[in-house]
Parts: sequence; C-alpha cells; structure tokens
Amino acid sequence: MFDADAFIKECQFKAIRSSGSGGQHVNKTASKVELSFNVADSQVFRDRQKERLLLRLSKRLTKDNVLMLQCEDTRSQHKNKELVIKRALEIIKDALVVRKKRIPTKTPKSVINKRLQNKSRRSAVKSNRKKPDLD
Repeated sequence: MFDADAFIKECQFKAIRSSGSGGQHVNKTASKVELSFNVADSQVFRDRQKERLLLRLSKRLTKDNVLMLQCEDTRSQHKNKELVIKRALEIIKDALVVRKKRIPTKTPKSVINKRLQNKSRRSAVKSNRKKPDLD
C-alpha cells in the first residue's frame, strides 16, 4: 500500500510542554509530541492516494492540507512519539482503504408474501371489530 518508514521520515515532530498539573517536573520537560504531515507535498503517496487522503481526511486537515496529531498520554516523550506515529499510521491506512460499493438486492418473494399475509390478517382483525351488518 505505502511505505511506512518513508512516511515517518516525511513527518515533522515537535516536543512541547504538556498541559495540566504535574508538579515541578512538568514545567521543565517537553513530553507532549506533535506530529505534522503535509499530504499535498508528500512523495510517499501517488496522486490518486493523495486525492483519496485529501477527501477522506478533509475534516482533520488544516487549510494547508497538513495533518496535525498530538499525544500527551504518558510522561515519556519517546512513548508519546511512538503512540502518535501509531495513530497516524492507523488514520492513513483507514483513509486509503477503498470501500466496496453496496449492490442493492431484490426483495425475496417470501418476504413480500409474509408482509401481505400480515396485512390481510390485520385487516381481518380490524373488520371483526365493526358492528355486524344486520340487513
């Protein structure tokens, strides 16, 4: 499908200080990792794959067609980098999958007959509720 190693090489990583409480240590370490990947300028994907990515990831991309992901799950910068790479690969693989077009099938005769029998049964129940015609 695509070369994951080449994809990782094209990604830019930035380490940032994590948000939230954490004591003295959080103020001096940059454990949050931010991944950015420019889909339009990528050399890893062919033109059709780029079109597919731009279409499927349109809500996740910036105006410059850059995919931005962040991870601050752990205290370790290296683990956060691994996690954000794993997430990016999953997102890209899922976006590149070509879904099969659903072909509508004909309604089976047994289903049609069952529906008509239920209708006639219901009609009979309702007609039996009426007052009898004594003429």
